[in-house]
Amino acid sequence: MWQIIAKAALAGAMIAAIAEIGKRLPAMAALVASLPLVSVLGMLFLWRARPDTENMARHSEATFWFVLPSLPMFLAIPMMLRAGMPFWLSLTLGCALTVGLYLLMVQFGPRIGIRL
Repeated sequence: MWQIIAKAALAGAMIAAIAEIGKRLPAMAALVASLPLVSVLGMLFLWRARPDTENMARHSEATFWFVLPSLPMFLAIPMMLRAGMPFWLSLTLGCALTVGLYLLMVQFGPRIGIRL
């Protein structure tokens, strides 16, 4: 149980650090947020729980393919904000776009040979 609490505290600390950095240096916060820290930590925790090379390879590869559908959100949100849309609506629509693209990836990825 303490491991779950430690993982949650670490994730929370990362998010808090990004928010604090972003108050003064938005580009630096974006850089920190873009680092694959969560993925690397997830791989470390997964390896510790199940040190299986093939499982880790599949996890890493699937992570790559699932990052791609999330990227358009980071262009759509600033476009909507600059067009005068409210922040919460822009964020909601950006997230909805990402969910839609994830669903497309899950549906069509395996059909074109992508292992998820």
